[in-house]
Amino acid sequence: MATSAQPWQLGLAGRAGAEALATSGTASTEGPERPGPLQDETLGVASVPSQWRGLQGIRGETKSCQTASIATAEASVQARKHVDAEVQTEAPEPVSLPSVPRYNSPQLAAFLRKVEAMVTRELNKNWQSHAFDGFEVNWAEQQQTVTCLHTLSYPPAQGQGLHVTGVSWNSTGSVVACAYGRLDDGDWSTLRSFVCAWNLDRRGLSPQQPSAVVEVPSAAMCLAFHPTRPSHVAGGLYSGEVLVWDMSRPEDPLLWRTGLTDDTHTDPVYQPSRGEAEVGATAVAFSSFDPSLFVLGTEGGFPLKCSLTAEEAAVTRMPSSVPLRAPAQFTFAPHGGPVYSVSCSPFHRNLFLSAGTDGHAHLYSMLQAQPLTSLQLSHKYLFAVRWSPVRPLVFAAASGEGDVQLFDLQKSSQKPTVSVKQTEDESPVYCLEFNCQQTQLLAAGDAKGTVKVWQLSSEFTEQGARETELLDQLASEVAS
Repeated sequence: MATSAQPWQLGLAGRAGAEALATSGTASTEGPERPGPLQDETLGVASVPSQWRGLQGIRGETKSCQTASIATAEASVQARKHVDAEVQTEAPEPVSLPSVPRYNSPQLAAFLRKVEAMVTRELNKNWQSHAFDGFEVNWAEQQQTVTCLHTLSYPPAQGQGLHVTGVSWNSTGSVVACAYGRLDDGDWSTLRSFVCAWNLDRRGLSPQQPSAVVEVPSAAMCLAFHPTRPSHVAGGLYSGEVLVWDMSRPEDPLLWRTGLTDDTHTDPVYQPSRGEAEVGATAVAFSSFDPSLFVLGTEGGFPLKCSLTAEEAAVTRMPSSVPLRAPAQFTFAPHGGPVYSVSCSPFHRNLFLSAGTDGHAHLYSMLQAQPLTSLQLSHKYLFAVRWSPVRPLVFAAASGEGDVQLFDLQKSSQKPTVSVKQTEDESPVYCLEFNCQQTQLLAAGDAKGTVKVWQLSSEFTEQGARETELLDQLASEVAS
């Protein structure tokens, strides 16, 4: 009957055999079933290769990238050439001063006493002289001719056939504005027009692109800048309204308007000006010496001397809620047609100029009815006349023959000193204005819709000797 050994029993036998071997060095030989002695034995090596590693392998990917190409350039420069040089001045020669003879003190004192009275008399005479009154040294470069500096226009206005009916310079002298309307025959009451301004000091000035444009509901007949606020300008319309704009506010330039009521104008406004009296006329000019004194030009050709201090009530055809006064104080000899322009002298309180449709310019004194001088400047109309702000004897006139005429009464009282052609086809020149700040500039507007800025020669901007005295003599003459 076979027996089986339990694992724990084999383990005990094994441990006992090992202990016996350790103590005796040899195994017991007792009994037939005991194992023999232990021997070294070399066995074969068994290896099991990894199937997983071979199947998976080593995964690897190769990537590459390229940066943008770097631009390179080579340039050569040349350094400046420097040259050193030496110079040797000549040895200075001694300057021999001429011997000054010793003066005779008694004789010199006697001479000075002898001429003292004469020298004192001449000095007093020079001190009382007015030969250099108003003379100012001008260091600017001399301009020998009258040249056109700018030709300004607004194409949309020209496209409607509008005329330049008025020009004005602002108080700084850098901006010129013009009114577009019509002065020929026709009904222009419903015609829309423009007021345009150009800043001549602005960099990159475009002659056909105004710095500011204002559309107005009726033909603009005239305009004038405020005397102290550079951006404020007033304009008179064909409808009879007077409007005031601020040209620095392009989005909403309108500041004030009279509207159309029984107390406002019902006829075209031909010239705006400062004042508190309401008078109807074709032209007006205030005195530079008396702010209450002004001259009117009328359709009947009579210049009128007027005053704002008049107290006599005016005779009116229509009732008015505003008390009207009759300002006329004196009537001058008439032109042969309506008076289109008047201008008071800035250098003499009694002198003024007028121009009318008879082609004549009259020089009047406030003290007498007849003109001191009458000049026929055109065979057509004269539309404007202005005194120079810096030359007492110089004035300019705009003719219906397309000319701008400059007069110097010191040179001639009968013919213009210079006449420049504003329009090539002899279209009328309707308006002109001197620049009081930049006195070498004169602006003129014409029927072609253009404004030309003329640069005056030096002879029209530099006051001559005794010019004020000659103006006084002219004013004291009695009309023949």
